[in-house]
Amino acid sequence: MPAVIQVALESWGASAWVTLALAITALIYLRGWLRLRSTSLNVIALWRAASFLLGLFSIWVAVASPITAFDEQLLTVHMVQHLLLMTFAPPLIWLGAPVMPLLHGLPRRVVQRVIGPVFRWPPAQRLGGKLAQPAFCWLAAIAALVGWHFPPAFMLALHSEAWHAVEHASFLGTGLLFWWPVIQPWPSVAKWPGLSIVLYLFLATLPCDILSGFLVFCDRVVYPAYFSASRPFGLSALEDQQCAGALMWTCVTVVYLVAGAILTTRLLSPQTSSEDLFVPSPTPANGTPEGVPQSLEVI
Repeated sequence: MPAVIQVALESWGASAWVTLALAITALIYLRGWLRLRSTSLNVIALWRAASFLLGLFSIWVAVASPITAFDEQLLTVHMVQHLLLMTFAPPLIWLGAPVMPLLHGLPRRVVQRVIGPVFRWPPAQRLGGKLAQPAFCWLAAIAALVGWHFPPAFMLALHSEAWHAVEHASFLGTGLLFWWPVIQPWPSVAKWPGLSIVLYLFLATLPCDILSGFLVFCDRVVYPAYFSASRPFGLSALEDQQCAGALMWTCVTVVYLVAGAILTTRLLSPQTSSEDLFVPSPTPANGTPEGVPQSLEVI
């Protein structure tokens, strides 16, 4: 094994707290999903449960797996982390229709005494409504993407573990916001024309294309830290940058194109309503845990 790879792997330590939090979340989801199935409320298909777990796994790969040992040596690895947190994990999580399984997986007292009051609290409902507006979701995601890729902000996160954690949290948080209007997971109620969401996805590709194109075609290294970093796998700093830009360009384009194609196809299908493009709405009256409003129309 090359010395640089061995040193990087030896320096890697998976965040026990992140791993534990993700594992607990997975167990709560699975507990709730099994409870729903045991009561004949088969509203969450098996593939949706698998999608949710794959989303959690994507987060783990990005922030707590061995690849984190290389994010200071390779911009491409750093870009993989960003793509997992913003582009892959959020839609997988929302496709898992997580609200019902998580509510049924939590202890009943927690749902009755904590979750229920929060859902019923008017300021929380108003805040949820504002956060779910497509314009806000779009702007938040683009601001996080562009802002953290400015060299000063990028270098700050690269040299500070605390700011690196903030960077990753902002990518995941804004990624979840961005994909909410697209997936419309229960209890969200579709309020926008489906074609407007297709346009929403198309417009989101433009800043990504500009940023990734700049990284691919720029004839200098944008982030100076990678000049002095060790060079595993024989890539020069400029080649690494070009690879990272090409990866971002390809992944974002393909994922958004697939999502837009699915939306368009289902919108053109006469059997599909605009409220059932990705996630079917369970019947709240039969499945909402006690203590939570049956409508759950927080968003």
